[in-house]
Amino acid sequence: MSIIRIAVTGAAGQIGYSLLPRIAAGEMFGPNSKITLQLLEIPPALEALKGVAMELDDCAFPLLEEIIVTSDVNEAFKDANLCLLVGSKPRGPGMERSDLLKDNGKIFVGQGKAIADNAADDCRIVVVGNPCNTNCMIAASQSDRFDNSRFTAMTRLDQNRAVSMLAKKGSVVIEEVEGLAIFGNHSPTMFPDYSNASISGKSATDVIADDSWLKNEYIPAVGKRGAAIIKARGLSSAASAANALINHVQSLYTVSDEIHSIVVCSQGQYGFADGVWAGMPVRTISPGTYEVVDNYKHDDFAKEALAKTNDELVSERDLVSEYL
Repeated sequence: MSIIRIAVTGAAGQIGYSLLPRIAAGEMFGPNSKITLQLLEIPPALEALKGVAMELDDCAFPLLEEIIVTSDVNEAFKDANLCLLVGSKPRGPGMERSDLLKDNGKIFVGQGKAIADNAADDCRIVVVGNPCNTNCMIAASQSDRFDNSRFTAMTRLDQNRAVSMLAKKGSVVIEEVEGLAIFGNHSPTMFPDYSNASISGKSATDVIADDSWLKNEYIPAVGKRGAAIIKARGLSSAASAANALINHVQSLYTVSDEIHSIVVCSQGQYGFADGVWAGMPVRTISPGTYEVVDNYKHDDFAKEALAKTNDELVSERDLVSEYL
């Protein structure tokens, strides 16, 4: 039985607490792979992380081979086959987005270098910590060992939210919604592309023939769902984010014609600037390897939305140019 070494940063946080038991139970890589968890936290959170590790031990997961608890990035990423960069500095009161980008830039410079120096040859890296698109770009820029295709960021939570909302509106089960992709930044400027989606084999816009709802209610609701959850719960999305990360990895490692959304380095597809990291539709062609699906058609409304989210990504890149 193979052993997969998975590094998780920010592992004592809310997402980590929801995520780690599910990885250890085999949900990410199935019942035929043993798991070693290499958990990274900042020193003040190490004691809490030790408590999480104790709980994992107490679950007696048959597939959980070993747990490493550390605040050393080199130890956390050593021989890792998969690095899940969940931790990031949150936005504090009065903090400008530019300050958040720069503070996180320093973190992801260090982690990108440590991954390049220590990870296994087959390593893939998934960035979850926000602003995830630009954090992913920074981490990838530090690696002269792994090319950009090894680095992705997560937009699967946005995809799951968008699919769920369409299914409810169309009065169908989740599985009936196919082909929906999230374009652009993981921010309110993202574009959930309903026009290329299908519901029960028909165009989504034929099933939901309510253009005003799609443009004026649906799109903002997807983009601002995280804020709505914080308002309702008092805390940010954790269980749904952990679930989306498991989905992201499952889809990335499962060869299929199924289209899923991830954040990748743009090569000019869909009008995105070269070198920004944007959400796009992809399909997995071999375990851990994807190709961008580049045949989605967009009308003027969609093109305007893509241009808006591209402008934001270019602006973020400019703000962190010192780290690239």
